[in-house]
Amino acid sequence: MKRVPKPNRADAAYEHLKGEILGNRLPAGFQATEPDVAEGLNMSRTPVREALVRLKDDGLIDLIPRHGVRVLPVSPDDMREIYQILTALEPEAAADVAEIGLSDAQYAELEAATSDMQRGLDAGDLDAWAAADDRFHRTLLSYSANKRMAAILNRLFDQAHRARMVTLRLREPPAQSTDEHRAILEAMRSGNARKTRSVFRAHRERAAKELGGLLDRIRLTQL
Repeated sequence: MKRVPKPNRADAAYEHLKGEILGNRLPAGFQATEPDVAEGLNMSRTPVREALVRLKDDGLIDLIPRHGVRVLPVSPDDMREIYQILTALEPEAAADVAEIGLSDAQYAELEAATSDMQRGLDAGDLDAWAAADDRFHRTLLSYSANKRMAAILNRLFDQAHRARMVTLRLREPPAQSTDEHRAILEAMRSGNARKTRSVFRAHRERAAKELGGLLDRIRLTQL
């Protein structure tokens, strides 16, 4: 009988803490000692320390000697750089997928994500909307044949999602973004790589401008 491997506690700590940071439940500026973090997770310090090092590498926290961990703020300049990369690479990944084509089941997954975005919007549940938005982008990227590009973009998605959660309630309900996702899906379904690339790039450019303005406003209030 094959042994079932025990869950990796460092992975569990990493995923939990990352989820709390990306969901803004551990907001920018939150600070705690390593023992306090370990106690809160009901874990020993060794797996927690490993998880914190990974989160530091992700650019989400800073490790301060003798003072523990501090959640880093969302930097407008960092987000501009991240969205510049997303705008350059993600439309290309989507265009490649459109050209190759997807199965009915794969299109159904993307359609379900856009439907969940609309349901969240209609219900005023912005957290559900953001989760569906994130799912759309990650699902689409998972269909890309370029796995190196997918790995780069997935790492950037984490920070982009965090910025989205920070600003989500500072803007108008994201009806336009929802419509843009439908347009991307329709272009992909038609197999039109050029249109998919164009619509996707316009979506990312508009989102970058909106997000940058909101983050600049937040930074001004913190001065």
